[in-house]
Amino acid sequence: MIELPVVPAQKHNKKPDWLRVKLPIGQEYAKVRKIVDDHKLHTICQSGNCPNMGECWGAGTATFMILGNVCTRSCTFCAVATGRPNEYDADEPRRVAEAIKLMGVKHAVITSVNRDELKDRGAEIWYQTVVQVKETSPQTTIETLIPDTKGNWDALTRMIEGGQEVVSHNMETIERLYRSVRPQARYARSLEQIKRTKEFGKRTKSGIMLGLGETQEEIFKAMDDLAENGLDVLTLGQYLQPTKMHHEVIEWIHPDTFAMYKEEGLSRGLKYVESGALVRSSYHSERHLA
Repeated sequence: MIELPVVPAQKHNKKPDWLRVKLPIGQEYAKVRKIVDDHKLHTICQSGNCPNMGECWGAGTATFMILGNVCTRSCTFCAVATGRPNEYDADEPRRVAEAIKLMGVKHAVITSVNRDELKDRGAEIWYQTVVQVKETSPQTTIETLIPDTKGNWDALTRMIEGGQEVVSHNMETIERLYRSVRPQARYARSLEQIKRTKEFGKRTKSGIMLGLGETQEEIFKAMDDLAENGLDVLTLGQYLQPTKMHHEVIEWIHPDTFAMYKEEGLSRGLKYVESGALVRSSYHSERHLA
């Protein structure tokens, strides 16, 4: 096995050079921000502190987050607020569709917080959002990054039957770390959700963060598990700690290691692997359609 660089993270140390990003500026960035603000919409770009917001918004794209900006889960990696959400907004699908039309988006990515307190997990809002985007912008392709339905497979079916081309559900990490990273989720249940999505006939996608303390062998196993359950597209990116209250970064993953993981994923049967320090679930998502 090839020896690859290991860059352990230490408290108060600087991020490596390959994690530097440009500040969000420019007319297109300002245009996207105005549309998002005018329509009172949430984006995971803002709520999740995405390092690629400047690049994506500067190119005229954003990942919309529906069903509010407060999540019922308490995952230790996530910057999105956790707590008791407000009542969902039934008019949100229309506003999202209108914003996507105004932006002229060719490929839209939509995600949401977890709404475990809702009987249908927010599935009807998901369905209406996809349908209304398709009605308003029929040429726009859609990727939906959906939450864990906690085994409510009727809710899953409703979430994915609106006509979107790609359905993503993030594993986030390897099996051993689920208790500390995703305490209200289950590794096997997320795999089952991906499997059922594939059986429904959708192009499937998932993402894993690296640098949380996983081993190389555990990442390979996760790749095998995902391939066996029908995954088409995998994204791998560096975990970045949002605040001191969140899970700490254990290791900075070197670009050469990310390149190795891409080749490994493809060799294990995955159709497309996007692997790099700044890669996030919706990064370059339009490339994952083919």
